Amino acid sequence: MRLTRIDFEGKPGHYATAQRRAASGTAPNVVVVTILTPDMPDGREHHVAADCQEDVWSMAECLQHHLDGCRGTNSMIHDYYRELLRLSDL
Repeated sequence: MRLTRIDFEGKPGHYATAQRRAASGTAPNVVVVTILTPDMPDGREHHVAADCQEDVWSMAECLQHHLDGCRGTNSMIHDYYRELLRLSDL
């Protein structure tokens, strides 16, 4: 079994989706994260290398900040990181 999509909900009106996209040709596997907030109603899309721990952690930091509305502690960020790992190659 493999997960291909995770939906996140933060504070009211703040959402994100993370979706696994398989490699095509020479392009690597990626996790596409779309963040939807009241100030970004059309969303902002981020492409994260599925096999890069630094990229996945950075995206977890970004998700935590946008969805929770504050700079989080390492444990808060790790909650998002752990979920993104489910879609990664790590």
